[in-house]
Amino acid sequence: ASVVDIDYTSGRKLNKELIKRLASCEYIADYRNIFITGATGSGKSYMACAFGMEACKHYYNTKYVRLPDLLIDLRTARENGTYKKVLSKYSNPTLLILDEWLLMKPTPEEQTDIFELLHRRRKRSSTIFCSQYTKEGWYEQLGGDASPLADAILDRIVHDGYVINIVPIDPSKDLSMREVYGLSETDRM
Repeated sequence: ASVVDIDYTSGRKLNKELIKRLASCEYIADYRNIFITGATGSGKSYMACAFGMEACKHYYNTKYVRLPDLLIDLRTARENGTYKKVLSKYSNPTLLILDEWLLMKPTPEEQTDIFELLHRRRKRSSTIFCSQYTKEGWYEQLGGDASPLADAILDRIVHDGYVINIVPIDPSKDLSMREVYGLSETDRM
């Protein structure tokens, strides 16, 4: 993935100046986050990985993980007594890319894991969140009023982030980026 290969002609509203600015990695030096939201196939993961590649070029320790995989990893670590070690694996990178952020509603135990991770990363690192939900929908995905951690989790991330919401210019002609580039189901596997 590369920032220079981001397609600005694909029928999506993208702020080219913001993307160029974020490619400089200044947000990392300022411990700020990036929120990339949009529908499935809109190019969120590609863009996040492009920012991750730029971070690597600037010698920032960078890690990519899908949130479901991270939560499985932490649950397994809790069971085998390596929780702190595994939590550090995700807490320590200067840039963490969390793909599929809140795709599924986390359980109370998973909410605790998310809180612990984001609490450790706050004001000492940056995180890129890729989600199908805009950040306004995250509270409900985290359990809303029924969850005591929903506010606490959001408080640690939403106040200092850049937002890239990938939306189609004309929804009636919207194609996924996989369709734009002619990728078949087998090409993605």
